[in-house]
Amino acid sequence: MPDSSRFTRRGVLAAAAAGAVTASIVALGGWRVTRRPVLSPETGSGSGAQAGDALDRRDLAIPRLDTGTVGADGVRAFELVAGAGTSSFVAGTQTPTWGYNGAFGGPTLRAAQGERVRVVVRNELAEVTTTHWHGMKVPAAADGGPHQPIVPGDSWTAEWTVEQPAATLWYHPHNHGTTEAHVYRGLAGLFLIEDEKPPADLPLPRDYGVDDVPVVVTDRSFTADGAFDERRRDASGMLGDTLLVNGTVSPRFSATRELTRLRILNGSTARSYRFQLDTGPLVLVATDSGLLPKPVSVAGLTLTPGERAEVIVALEPGQTAMLRSVPHTLGLLSTTERASGTRDTFDVLELSRANADDSAPPGTASTAPATLTEMNAWVAAGGAFAAPLTDPPEPDVRRTVTLQDNKINHRRMNMARIDEVVTVGSRERWLITNEHFLPHNLHIHNARFRVYSIDGRKPTAELRGWKDTVYAPPSRTVIIDVEFGTSTDPHMPYMFHCHLLQYEDQGMMAQFVVVRPGETAGPLDTQAIGDGGSHAGH
Repeated sequence: MPDSSRFTRRGVLAAAAAGAVTASIVALGGWRVTRRPVLSPETGSGSGAQAGDALDRRDLAIPRLDTGTVGADGVRAFELVAGAGTSSFVAGTQTPTWGYNGAFGGPTLRAAQGERVRVVVRNELAEVTTTHWHGMKVPAAADGGPHQPIVPGDSWTAEWTVEQPAATLWYHPHNHGTTEAHVYRGLAGLFLIEDEKPPADLPLPRDYGVDDVPVVVTDRSFTADGAFDERRRDASGMLGDTLLVNGTVSPRFSATRELTRLRILNGSTARSYRFQLDTGPLVLVATDSGLLPKPVSVAGLTLTPGERAEVIVALEPGQTAMLRSVPHTLGLLSTTERASGTRDTFDVLELSRANADDSAPPGTASTAPATLTEMNAWVAAGGAFAAPLTDPPEPDVRRTVTLQDNKINHRRMNMARIDEVVTVGSRERWLITNEHFLPHNLHIHNARFRVYSIDGRKPTAELRGWKDTVYAPPSRTVIIDVEFGTSTDPHMPYMFHCHLLQYEDQGMMAQFVVVRPGETAGPLDTQAIGDGGSHAGH
């Protein structure tokens, strides 16, 4: 690839600076960021301590990478055990926590497009849980939603063929009525999908834990005895005053390569973040469900719960940079903004590079590619069709989704009710309107989508990639074009819901089934609903 078609390390920074003219524009319809002094994460936004104060930083914990085992049947198999334990987030204090294959969090699973995958999940907790593959296109019976409960002492097996390209996905509980608590206690992990044949000339950092780094951002509050405080609630749910990144308080990461790829997940149950780098704009290469066509410079990234982004950070030898979450707006009333945590500031992750002798193996990325992927193919049953970024085809189906007080389309969740029926292969356009005064986003299972417009305006750069979760500001309509997975099952539903988990648990969730053309939906498989059916709304 000629040099003119690539960004060098300095070129990444130069291109980012050129994009800084949009620094004050947030992707949520062009609202402006309110800039405030950056404060210490140790004391949150109320102390007045300035950024740069000395902190007792810890090395960023890197979740174990689990690539599974491939058996004689060619299936890549994983095993997860959900259990309770204790973790030390602050020296001398033990916190009761939950985790997969450990006390807190979970391993990073990795598989490739086209592979057959099997995951066995065992529940060693004292209560029913589930495990959902967030962002994954899977058969409904393998989705891990509330219709696939795992009772204590039992195991559940999910098996599917990965039918989507490279993306940063994640997994977490999805038991109706208790999802917020289960995630808050620590049950979550990343699930990375690689392309079936990654292009040899795509020099993205890909050495896990070295220059390809997971950044799972969550927030917690603690009681006097060190336990997670599940009673402290604000407008959006459980807002913590302490950030954890991969379970680490005040983390630092020592980069050894010219470029570092950060896979950022907002794993919080209620808090949104506006991520910015103090050395300049970020270079965005991927959103929730896949790579962008080309890297793009952004002043910052707003991620609501469940959203992900991949960014490239370039560091000179001896340079230190700080990834921060800064005050931002979700388009709420002023008092509601404060109660939703958008006025808070946190240092998220300190990044530093010690020297130039990186000893990187041959083929290591030292430049960000000019082209990442073609995203103008919509996978559908029977083939694909072109969907240019600037002029998507007219959809086959339009749906209206309204968000009210813990309701979708004026109804609370009922696990025995089918709310929508999707025909496999259909191109659908969803019009999402938040009629509530509180913040809500929308996540759709077994799907990815592109944002067509927000309040009549085209999305800005950070919302132009493939998504599976999108923020819906109050009194505005977000229009998305949705691509569903290829599996069908008229008797087992998927979910679509607000991913601020307090609202999901209280009923802001609905169900759809995917059927073949001409197939009748339902009745639901009530036996499969099992114990989780006791949480059904009205």
